[in-house]
Amino acid sequence: MQRTYDELPQLMTLMTGDEKHSTSATSTLDVLWVLYSDIVRLDPTNPDDPNRDRFYLSKGHGPMAYYAVLAARGFLTPTELASFGSYHSPLGNHPDRTLIRGVDIGSGSLGHGLALAAGTAVALRIQKRIARVFVLIGDAELDEGSNMEAIQFAARSELGNLTAVVIDNDSAGLGWPGGIASRFAVEGWLTSDVDGRDHSALRQAFRADHAGRPHVVVAHVEKKES
Repeated sequence: MQRTYDELPQLMTLMTGDEKHSTSATSTLDVLWVLYSDIVRLDPTNPDDPNRDRFYLSKGHGPMAYYAVLAARGFLTPTELASFGSYHSPLGNHPDRTLIRGVDIGSGSLGHGLALAAGTAVALRIQKRIARVFVLIGDAELDEGSNMEAIQFAARSELGNLTAVVIDNDSAGLGWPGGIASRFAVEGWLTSDVDGRDHSALRQAFRADHAGRPHVVVAHVEKKES
């Protein structure tokens, strides 16, 4: 059963516990919903299709919104959501790709997702697959130096099948002169700055033509308590 965006808050209330990082989760909710409802090509009945699009959640802490969206699209059940964080539950405080249907990478240490996504994009191109790679990272995560190497590599490799989404909720300690998008633009990425709560703007940004180069969508949001 596929659900609507309006049902997501109810699904999120099924997940309780001290380590749910609700503000981190709610900052990603709209981006995740637009990706999974309109952009990313995935089939819950065939989650391992080699030609599927890949989605990597590098901003893995506070995965409540991710789990809720997966449930809304048919990858998880409400019963599984209610087990969140319990000892025998597959739904941990970071997603685990070996335990959860539809999850492509496990997360933990920040700063790895963009490099993994770039490597996957190269592999898919070598295999001549139509699949695309989407990776969601946080603004503070860009303080990790590994991201700079991945930004450079992706642009030099002309990875037109790669889209990065940066959730910018002013969490970064160091920041970037000229804004986050400039960090990518100087290396040759196509960049889009959008309201991270505006579904129409997000859809338009994700559908932008960026053949021959990677694309970053900087989604500006305010932290909200769930």
